[in-house]
Amino acid sequence: MRSSILSPPHRPGRFITRPRALAVLLAGTALAFSPLGGQATAQLPVDHVGNPCLTPAEGPSARGGFGADHRDLSASEQQSIEAKTAQILKAKAARGLAPKAGKLAAATVPVYIHVMRSSSGAGDVTATQINQQIAELNQDFGGGESSQAANTGFTFTLAGTFRYNNNTWHNDGQSTTYRSQTRKGGKNALNIWLVDFSYLGIATFPWDYASNPSIDGIRVQYSSLPGGSATNFNLGKTASHEAGHWFGLYHTFQGGCTSTNDSVSDTPAQSSASSGCPTGRNSCSLPGVDPIHNYMDYSYDSCYNQFTPGQSTRISNMWTAYRA
Repeated sequence: MRSSILSPPHRPGRFITRPRALAVLLAGTALAFSPLGGQATAQLPVDHVGNPCLTPAEGPSARGGFGADHRDLSASEQQSIEAKTAQILKAKAARGLAPKAGKLAAATVPVYIHVMRSSSGAGDVTATQINQQIAELNQDFGGGESSQAANTGFTFTLAGTFRYNNNTWHNDGQSTTYRSQTRKGGKNALNIWLVDFSYLGIATFPWDYASNPSIDGIRVQYSSLPGGSATNFNLGKTASHEAGHWFGLYHTFQGGCTSTNDSVSDTPAQSSASSGCPTGRNSCSLPGVDPIHNYMDYSYDSCYNQFTPGQSTRISNMWTAYRA
């Protein structure tokens, strides 16, 4: 099944590939180049253990990462989160604090960019790259890349850019400390820390905000921004993948070949993460080919082009429950 940590592509002595989003330590979700935390280990329900499933040679690590880009979740915790979310939504609806039936939440998300440079300035990105990254988020969450893509109703605006010179922070050292000291805004604000580490990205989940608000946000490999040097992963879609976790989406391969899978009905079940852009890949006996074009798989940036309507509904529900 897939993890949520993204890792950058191989660089001599450095990056690994990117599985986009599992949790690392206390931080939440991450796309990893190297193992900060393990891959998600959700257990298959007993009635699905025998489900015939093709597991292709390319696994989660084939996308560029060894490790998860968000914290690990068991199948039982996934079920618990769904139940808790349903209760919160029911209570908010009763108080008139949720979208009306048939409507989805929509909002403009303030984005704070934290450029964690080394003392010599390594890891710096330009204002143009940052603006292009915001534009990429708006395109991807606006359904602008495919006729099959959903417009989630969420847009992003740059609320501030902050630059730091710190060798330790640049390499994602003392991450709990630096995030706690630099995070801006409330639960509705997306903080993006640009670092140089062995992942493509790492994200926190919305249901973890209440217990640890100071580290909420996503960490992204700086070279994955548009125009960066992360081969196959430099179109800015790592941030879109990790933001998907931040909104409450799982990898499309969460749970493997089960009917529960990623808790979204219109993303076909998938046994493991994709790598590259394997058209026609079908790793499960359940209906549908693998959703390799979905932003929540581990495909190359050039392969990504959509969130589904079901994912849009989930984003709306999670936003209403935990970030509105």
